Amino acid sequence: MKAAQCWAMDKTCIIEAVRKKYDLLQPILNERMRRQWAASEALSLPRGGITLVSQATALSRNTIEAGICELQTQVGLPLEEVHPERVRRPGGGRHPLLRNDPTLIEDLEALVEPATRGDPQSPLRWTSKSTRKLADALNARGHKVSHVSVADLLHDLDYSLQANRKTHEGKGHPDRDAQFRYIAEQVRAFQKEGQPVISVDSKKRELIGNYKNPGQEWQPEGKPEQVKVHDYPDKQLGKVTPGGVYDLTLNEGWVSVGIDHNTAQFAAETIRRWWQAMGSKVYPDAKKLLITADSGGSNARRCRLWKVSLQELANTLTLAISVCHFPPGTSKWNKIEHRMFCHITENWRGRPLRSRATVVNLIGSTTTTTGLHIEAAMDVNKYPLGIEVTEEELAAIRIRQHSFHGEWNYTISPNPKH
Repeated sequence: MKAAQCWAMDKTCIIEAVRKKYDLLQPILNERMRRQWAASEALSLPRGGITLVSQATALSRNTIEAGICELQTQVGLPLEEVHPERVRRPGGGRHPLLRNDPTLIEDLEALVEPATRGDPQSPLRWTSKSTRKLADALNARGHKVSHVSVADLLHDLDYSLQANRKTHEGKGHPDRDAQFRYIAEQVRAFQKEGQPVISVDSKKRELIGNYKNPGQEWQPEGKPEQVKVHDYPDKQLGKVTPGGVYDLTLNEGWVSVGIDHNTAQFAAETIRRWWQAMGSKVYPDAKKLLITADSGGSNARRCRLWKVSLQELANTLTLAISVCHFPPGTSKWNKIEHRMFCHITENWRGRPLRSRATVVNLIGSTTTTTGLHIEAAMDVNKYPLGIEVTEEELAAIRIRQHSFHGEWNYTISPNPKH
């Protein structure tokens, strides 16, 4: 037993010694010198020297054995016949595929991106283009190539793995840019007068419970957060919808964490809660309010319930509420998306949203280096779907459409009795 322990200690010392020497010499060794130095070390050690050197240097046994073979065959040869300038033996190295198969590149590019995009004859038109499938398709055409060589050829052709990028927004409205300018002008005008300007929207619904949340968070090595395998909604906890209000002037935000449907009434109630908790304190002399919003969703420009809810809100706050909608397909330009919601998502990345209180606390603790401040609270009200707005209710709205695209820009004033 003692002999075995001593030998184990000796092996550890040998490996460490060889590793230190290798680390010092590696920067100045080329491929041939590296394998022959490793071979000389292996030959100088007792039985098992190849294994010990392989463990110390991470070189394969085949490489070390090739070096031993070279050292043994070079013994006794004149210096000029050793060819010290060569790294590999004559004829060694990768054989050029393109020299032996001139049509390989043409066929590979045809498979990766057919000249006619709708070409039904392309064998990989409706399947994934992995290097293995590309290699199989090329071999079926008479080429002899491996998936590793296919990957090398694709890199040589300046191909790389690419994810989809969202850039196409569909057909843009001819007055899209003009609407952006109009919104900017309205925002500046309200801010110059000291009147509140807010951006409103809702985040996607979030599962509440011990579920995986995208992203990574620092944890002790080998101790990740344990979460459920399947994302089936918990019948008790359900889902929540964070509805947000972002103050463009003060860089402050409010989030109502709703437990029911994301309707126009929920959106209007979120604005009311922001005003009650934050807005009225910093804008005590406000006479009007400007809202920038998307063209779809619960605050859609064509949503009747949205306008009815805004009329009720204007009556409650005694403020004239102006709304400017972003053109269709341009919701990503809404300030709340990249000034507030993205930071909330970053703050809770990799953390399971195990309870509604967790969501509120994570949102409320979101900050940025530019001084973003957010407050959040639960909204346990019920917001039923399918509410019909009658023609009488629609006609009772005190709405004034602006001269420029009144369907996008309008003002709703409070009723005189309020």
